[in-house]
Amino acid sequence: MILRAGTYLGIPFDEEIFVNKWGAEPDPVLTALLESGAVVNSPEITSNLQGAGLQYTIPFLKDIDSEDPLVNDGKTDLTTKEVEGDTQSGTAYKRWKGWTARDFINDVQGADPMGHIIGRVAKYWNKYRQRQIIALLNGIFGITGDTELSQHTYNVATTGSSVTDANKIGATTLNDAITKALGDHKDSFAMAIMHSNVAKTLENLQLLEYSKYTDPSGITRPLNIGYYNGKLVIVDDGMPVADSATATGEKEYTTYLLGTGSILMGKGNQSYPVEAMREPTKNGGQETLITRVTEALHPNGFSFEPITKKLVYNDTELFDSASWTRKMPHKTIPMAKLVTNG
Repeated sequence: MILRAGTYLGIPFDEEIFVNKWGAEPDPVLTALLESGAVVNSPEITSNLQGAGLQYTIPFLKDIDSEDPLVNDGKTDLTTKEVEGDTQSGTAYKRWKGWTARDFINDVQGADPMGHIIGRVAKYWNKYRQRQIIALLNGIFGITGDTELSQHTYNVATTGSSVTDANKIGATTLNDAITKALGDHKDSFAMAIMHSNVAKTLENLQLLEYSKYTDPSGITRPLNIGYYNGKLVIVDDGMPVADSATATGEKEYTTYLLGTGSILMGKGNQSYPVEAMREPTKNGGQETLITRVTEALHPNGFSFEPITKKLVYNDTELFDSASWTRKMPHKTIPMAKLVTNG
């Protein structure tokens, strides 16, 4: 195996410049998540991971008690209560992905071929992160035995013989779901992630307005991002879909609703985020690009507490509901699950 520094697919290649441009590549979905406040970068997680290891612990202060104040009669001493704290913990994931191109197959064209490659790599990892967020929420809402967390699920899907409008998302469904979850704290919700068939119902009711994006080339494109009842909506067909118990074979669609700071992001140490190599004797000559990430996506308010401790967890282990425990009061966690027949 021979390394040829400085090129990939015959294109000038600089690792540091590549990594910087890879991280700066525009991604409308990630930008929308960050701007909505539902996903936030966590300096605490990043600081933990940049120190050593893949596990992190985030301290937080509990809310002060809500007991009534004492009577001040001028002769009775005040008894006070200390502010209490707790922690939530999690683990980063380490993943890598590579792409190989044979010398006689070169589909990179255009004025900025390296920018083309960077854009493809960035989109790949951002789509992966979006799948991770959905899988993470599936795990959190699969937690059993937490009666307060169960209030965060609002299911209007029918198990009867036919589906009516009441079983589908409508003008008031989102408000009903977030009110059930948080009551007077419902204003904390900022966005929803839903399947395209649920979005279609809103489109037909003229309740969903899509956004547009102008890329660096000046081309304006429609996005799978819109607004519904003042909340950001991201359309993703990776959302859970289940068969309904109806005689007509309708589907049950899960929509996740998130609020400010629901998902925390952190970056860990990664010695070689990207490498390019050439193998001149394999398949007539080929070049390979390898990318690596070490990062964390954490559901704020929960701790990852698996029975079996490992250094690195695969996705099945990482999103196992049995490994997650709620640590914060449920009314401080702006997450909700909505189940509809469309």
